[in-house]
Amino acid sequence: MKKTFTIFAFLLFILCYSQDVKTNRESIKLELIADAENNYSMQVPNSPYFVKEKILQIYPSEKLYIETVIKNDSIYSMEVVNKNVNPKRTIEIEFSQNVTDRTNKQMLLKVTNPFDKKLNYNALMYIVGHDKWIPTSIIPILPNLVNYETWQDTIITLVLENWRFE
Repeated sequence: MKKTFTIFAFLLFILCYSQDVKTNRESIKLELIADAENNYSMQVPNSPYFVKEKILQIYPSEKLYIETVIKNDSIYSMEVVNKNVNPKRTIEIEFSQNVTDRTNKQMLLKVTNPFDKKLNYNALMYIVGHDKWIPTSIIPILPNLVNYETWQDTIITLVLENWRFE
């Protein structure tokens, strides 16, 4: 009986204090304004947020909480979670399109750095009208601050990789 109670208490503790991990995004219909006359539309299937270890793919309209594990002064692992319950180790990322009068004003990527060190990563974009990934420059994010990256192109998706501290 004592063993059963101990196991039950342990499982209850894990259930109460564990983070709700989201490995896959739900299927979404992506609608973007390409220009004054044209829209871009696609069905994004149910797919992993991380296409490989620590390589994140994000689409416009997504807001993600990326909980990290830090080991030996570097980012050891990353996973998407439902809520930011560990703000000291959770990167917040939001990707959106700003449109005025059927004109793409800009694509906006907002990244919050919760760490006491400068955060950097590399980015590739896939834009309307092109058939290949294009590298794009990213400004490192100062400790405990938010960074905004903007582009004039209509971006279908971004890949963010090579996360590191400087």
